Amino acid sequence: MLLVVTYSQSARATLRNVCASHEAAVVRRFGRAALLADTELGAFLALRLREKHADDVQLERTEPFNEFADAPESVREAATAYENRETVSTPYAKFAVGRDHPTLEELTDEPL
Repeated sequence: MLLVVTYSQSARATLRNVCASHEAAVVRRFGRAALLADTELGAFLALRLREKHADDVQLERTEPFNEFADAPESVREAATAYENRETVSTPYAKFAVGRDHPTLEELTDEPL
């Protein structure tokens, strides 16, 4: 997919118009950003925005995040345990102490 992020009011207006005119190419719309289909039409629309608004438009290529293939089991288990904690106000750093889950520092330093 192609991520288009806009940084000016005029670029946002153009993005809104592009998304409305080419719904088939829009995967998801986020106000000042949109995910466009990884097609030549998506690329054309993204490049057109960039050409019209220059540095007010950022383009990135993205790929879907597969939680089972891309995240280690320890991270998935930690996320599940943390969301099921008894006290919802407990921060993760405190929650992980004394448990068999990665620390916040380990999570921060380890690339996917």
